[in-house]
Amino acid sequence: MNATPPSWDLYRSFLAVLRDGSLSAAARTLGLTQPTLARHVAALEEAVGGALFVRSPQGLEPTDAAQALKTQAEALESAAAALWRTAAGLSRADGVADPVRGPVRVTASEVTGARVLPPILAALRAAHPALVIELVLSNRVDNLLQRDADIAVRMVEPEQQALVVRKIGSVALGLHAHRDYLDRHGRPQTLADLSGHSLIGYDRPSPAIRAMGRRFPGFLDLPFALRTDSDLAQLAAIEAGFGPGVCQVRLARRNPALVRLLPDALELSLGVWIAMHEDLRSTPRCRAVFDGLVAGLSAYVAESGGESNGNAA
Repeated sequence: MNATPPSWDLYRSFLAVLRDGSLSAAARTLGLTQPTLARHVAALEEAVGGALFVRSPQGLEPTDAAQALKTQAEALESAAAALWRTAAGLSRADGVADPVRGPVRVTASEVTGARVLPPILAALRAAHPALVIELVLSNRVDNLLQRDADIAVRMVEPEQQALVVRKIGSVALGLHAHRDYLDRHGRPQTLADLSGHSLIGYDRPSPAIRAMGRRFPGFLDLPFALRTDSDLAQLAAIEAGFGPGVCQVRLARRNPALVRLLPDALELSLGVWIAMHEDLRSTPRCRAVFDGLVAGLSAYVAESGGESNGNAA
């Protein structure tokens, strides 16, 4: 193995090839030439003392050595992105310091990120024109300690230490269906009636789903006609009239064609937390986004009929 550590550029090229499966695709992703990518991979292979990819009919397949490097290379990528976000926030406009400027990376669940956050982020941008929001929609829990994101809006309580966490409260969930669907198939009157409908549900049970099953025995055994772990896809299917499904009550109220079903028998709630790394507490742009999200989501929770809680967790 080469005693001189490889540069970050080599690892960036390595990750692009690992994700895209070919030199040509990785070159397009990074805006580099294919020969440059090939030189980067060859240089990294020489540095680590072994092959990282082998050719196959499907493209370049990673070796065991490549898989061993993947996690740490991704951590390096996250650190480099966080470093750039910090550096970008130090820039000046017209020679005057603007404390709320530069990029802030926010992660949120699919539904919250696509249907709840946009007006909140628009208000933040209007108040701080030099602010740049990087919005990542994902139902997985990003690691704030590794700086996968600066701020996270989560529907499960963060367990990591060294975080600034604020619980906003909880949003009400309910079973809903489109009026057109109910006109065709009738309205269920009891939980038992749901077995005769085209239910929309999960593919793999998450901790939240299992908790729902403990509260409502038999929920996990319902015969779903559409299974997807994407909350955004579930909401779209409800709105399209596929069948009944669970969604946020506040979002359903925006669509007059959606009808809430069995509100007394199936009443659920989902907690909302906002978290960021404690090292970012004094960073003006991160603090501004954190406070803006707290204010905007608190108003949303109050409007949704959920329980509001502005206390720090």
